[in-house]
Parts: sequence; C-alpha cells; structure tokens
Amino acid sequence: MTSVTVNLNSIIKLTDEQFYQLCRDNPDVNFERNPQGELIIMPPTGGGTGKRNIEIAAELVIWNRQTKLGVCFDSSTCFKLPNGANRSPDVSWIKQQRWDALTLEQQEKFPPIAPDFVLEFLSPTDSWSKTEAKMKEYMDNGVKLGWLLAPQTRRVAIYRYQQEA
Repeated sequence: MTSVTVNLNSIIKLTDEQFYQLCRDNPDVNFERNPQGELIIMPPTGGGTGKRNIEIAAELVIWNRQTKLGVCFDSSTCFKLPNGANRSPDVSWIKQQRWDALTLEQQEKFPPIAPDFVLEFLSPTDSWSKTEAKMKEYMDNGVKLGWLLAPQTRRVAIYRYQQEA
C-alpha cells in the first residue's frame, strides 16, 4: 500500500495546531503534510520494514548513548520543517544544543526543526523517485546528512547538505 495525498485546501487550510490535533485525534493514522498543506496518509509498515527500522534505530541510540551528542527519534515523531511541511523520517537525530534551544512546548508537539540526520527505508510499496524527492526536501530544509536505503534492491543513496546524492 502506498501513501495517499489528500488536498483539502479548497475546503480548509489546517493551521499547525489543527494539524497537530488531527494527528492526536487519530493516533492509528500516520499523517504527514507537504509544503502545499496537502495531507499525506502513510500506510503502516510491514514486519520486515518495522524490524529493519527498530534495528537501525537501536544502533543509533547505542551510538548516541556513548557519545552523548544529541537526541534520537523514531518514525512516530513529526517535525515541522522550515518550508511548512510536516515530516516523520523513519529514524532521525538532532544535536543536543539545537534540541535544547527549543521550548518545552516545541519539543512536546511537532518540533519546528529539521533534524541533523534522517534515514528513510524504502519499503516494497514505496517509490524510489518519491522518496528521493523527500530526501531532497530534507536537505533543502537544512538536514545535514540523509541516508536512503532500499533493502530489497540493496540500493543506497547518501545525501549531504548542499551536495547532490
């Protein structure tokens, strides 16, 4: 099952608070929002993708506990990017001092910050080109390092801020 994009802009343009409340009122639905304000309904992952997500997230957490350099997040965290999009990378990390610069309310809702690192897994139903565009969006919004991994095809793309993949 692929993601579904729904354009409600002719009916209602959700404010950040309304989008946050929509997500809270529907905890079983994974929403993202693109810069145009369109809702993106993300399907749940399958077992293989979920297993890979947690394994690599665990490695990042272990590294972060040893280095104490930042804060790790899983795919349930939705970030408000500078371009207005709300995105939930599969795995992400933010430097501690950048995280600490946010207010407690900003940390508790959808943090208005682009992570320093994002990782996206390409699930069997995802499109490489759509996910690649998402990675470009992350970089355009200040993410410093991004990994796009396609386990089925063993394809990897590494993105660095202000560099092509």
